[in-house]
Amino acid sequence: MVQVLRWYVAVSGPEWEVRMKRKRYSVEQIIGKLREAEVLLSQGRTVKEVSRGLGVTEQTYYRWRKEYGGLKVSQARRLKELERENSRLKKAVAELTLDKVILKEALEGNY
Repeated sequence: MVQVLRWYVAVSGPEWEVRMKRKRYSVEQIIGKLREAEVLLSQGRTVKEVSRGLGVTEQTYYRWRKEYGGLKVSQARRLKELERENSRLKKAVAELTLDKVILKEALEGNY
């Protein structure tokens, strides 16, 4: 697999930093990479070697394993869908709570 790496320059104060552009993986790609990692680990490779072969850091590997380890693609999609719905509902509750507080203050005349 050939991977194209994109670089950009970040300016933070007087110094210039060269960083690698972050790549986003889909849920399906992450689960595929975790399955590949399991195979490589069962062959006796270290986590460092496996994560380097996958093109991610060890920290990313462990985070993915914590979040998606043992999930099937359909389960991961459902998890993401529920997280989006939960976020939307939390925003709705926050807006309604704010409206309630405003109306209560207007009713009491504390404005």
